[in-house]
Amino acid sequence: MESFRRAVEARDHRAMEALLAENAVFTSPVAFAPYPGKPMTAAILRAVLRVFEDFRYVRQLDDTGGRDHALVFRARINGLEVHGIDLLQLDEDGLIDDFQVMVRPLSAANALAEAMGAEFPRIAREAAEA
Repeated sequence: MESFRRAVEARDHRAMEALLAENAVFTSPVAFAPYPGKPMTAAILRAVLRVFEDFRYVRQLDDTGGRDHALVFRARINGLEVHGIDLLQLDEDGLIDDFQVMVRPLSAANALAEAMGAEFPRIAREAAEA
């Protein structure tokens, strides 16, 4: 999953999107229902990079089979420190088909929900245009 990590750290949206499967599903830490599809997942990831400050991965865990990965990150949002994990599952072609995010503490999750809520009209527009 080194290629995804490098793409995120470089803030390279195109490289990130190229690593998503067409049937990718994004599960947010602050929304109940998952978001299906590559266009929506890519739009959400672009928004996340806009709202997080000082985003960095600090640890990577990989399963021996190579399909499941956990990328531990730190960031700030509205001055609050965020600790999180991106849980990624790869399909048989090596593309991300399941992307789940967990964050803590609650105050940071609430700030993330507010910031992403403000981004959602743009997210929906970008996904529809893709």
